[in-house]
Amino acid sequence: MKEVSDATDSEYEAQIRSAEPTLRGRKLTAAIAFVAGTGFTLFGYDQGVMSALLTAKQFEKVFPQVVVDNSHPDHATLQSFIVAIYEIGCLIGAFSNLWIGDRLGRRKTIVLGGIIMIIGAILQTTSFSYAQLVVARIVTGLGNGLNTSTVPSYHAECSPAAKRGSFIMIEGSLITFGIMISYWIDFAFFWISGSSAQWRVPIALQIVLAIIMVIGVLFLPESPRWLAKQSRDIEALAVISALEDKPYTDVSVQQTYHGIREAVLAESHSGPSGMSPLREVFTGGPTQNFRRAFLGVVNQCFQQITGINLITYYATLLFERLGIDDVKSRIIAAANGTEYFLASLIAIALIDRVGRRKLMLFGAVGQCITMVLLAVLGSIDTSGTQVASAVLLFVFNSFFAVGWLGMTWLYPAEIVGLRIRAPANAFSTASNWIFNFVVVMVTGPAFNNISWGTYIVFAALNAFIIPVVYFCFPETAGRSLEDMDVVFALAYHEGVSPVAVSLRKDVPPAGSPEADAILGVRSRESEDGAKEK
Repeated sequence: MKEVSDATDSEYEAQIRSAEPTLRGRKLTAAIAFVAGTGFTLFGYDQGVMSALLTAKQFEKVFPQVVVDNSHPDHATLQSFIVAIYEIGCLIGAFSNLWIGDRLGRRKTIVLGGIIMIIGAILQTTSFSYAQLVVARIVTGLGNGLNTSTVPSYHAECSPAAKRGSFIMIEGSLITFGIMISYWIDFAFFWISGSSAQWRVPIALQIVLAIIMVIGVLFLPESPRWLAKQSRDIEALAVISALEDKPYTDVSVQQTYHGIREAVLAESHSGPSGMSPLREVFTGGPTQNFRRAFLGVVNQCFQQITGINLITYYATLLFERLGIDDVKSRIIAAANGTEYFLASLIAIALIDRVGRRKLMLFGAVGQCITMVLLAVLGSIDTSGTQVASAVLLFVFNSFFAVGWLGMTWLYPAEIVGLRIRAPANAFSTASNWIFNFVVVMVTGPAFNNISWGTYIVFAALNAFIIPVVYFCFPETAGRSLEDMDVVFALAYHEGVSPVAVSLRKDVPPAGSPEADAILGVRSRESEDGAKEK
């Protein structure tokens, strides 16, 4: 019998060895961070690249519909539309992840999104009419919607709890890095005034980032959470072992593995038999799936209604409205993007030390005050107040970079359970794009009609965010993704707010017998005892 057991153990170990990724430990973590970061740099670049192109002479020559002047005041809507239609593509891409995200897995979905973005970028670069550019931006957005609803989940599921926040915040910083690069590239090509390369090359350069992301992800392992969900347990254990750079028999590796496995088991038992993950998003009970998915949706919505994309998409136009000339407005916009990137680095250092809630509250308060000051200065409108307003746009970016930039790509992935993570993140990302579209679409007409009153609207929206975050958003810092299942189940059983439970120190970690009892699943010790009998 011992020989049979030894043979079985040896075969099991051989299967794990064969499933191990080529990279391990820090090298693997760095590779995942690089590929995920490239995806978000691409996202930021695509967001920022249109800012200065809208008023580039060669762009206006090919697309006269974007020229807003006294003889064409209605063009403000067409100008906003060519920018905002990208968000509709992103929305479609995010929603499509409801059906394909769990079927394809994280890696294949990222590859598909990258390929679609390459196609969209080629179509944009070769556009010769307003209608073609509209279609091309929808296609590009479709790929970006797939990526932005998948990359954060993939990175979060491959990151240790202690460093997960800072890893995802790096992605947030890389969004601003992409925006910064796009502003400076736009400025560099601004001087090529005699050729359509002035706008075609900046748009085409995003293809380079997409190719790097698509090729890079092919060399990475699949998410261990997704593998466990697909009952590919040996592969899941092998990936966890590689990520932690420890033998698969190590206590830490085993606890992570069993925590994931038991989360899958708990979630499979929590709803009616045969219910799809999409339908389970709308269920309650100990898992509190709907509440958790809704928090992710609201979190993404809040990021957009802060008003950040007033600046990201229209930076050059905003500075021109302050009476700054063509060249200087582009230099200041590029400097604004650079400061935005530098400010985002602060959040990386703070996110796991300070926690999610405090940073969100800090950002919302600062953003609200800044918007109020912008409205006051806009109503006075002198040369001195215009300079102060330009400075305040930098200040607003700083508050947002610290409190909200990377947060909405981290928090929705952390707050939901494994079984519904793909559809829940599709919904939350769709929320981002819906409100992104609304904000970008109304900005041009709003400034044309109510001018500085636009800032009052966003000041009120930022003020609204503060109490909602304080009373409704649980803290996730320092907890594994499976620990949050325990937090919500414990809150349900005790009839208290998950916010209060999340701030307690006595919540048992996922994978422990105490956590298993709260989740209503049999612990591995019980299973082992049953097998021995």
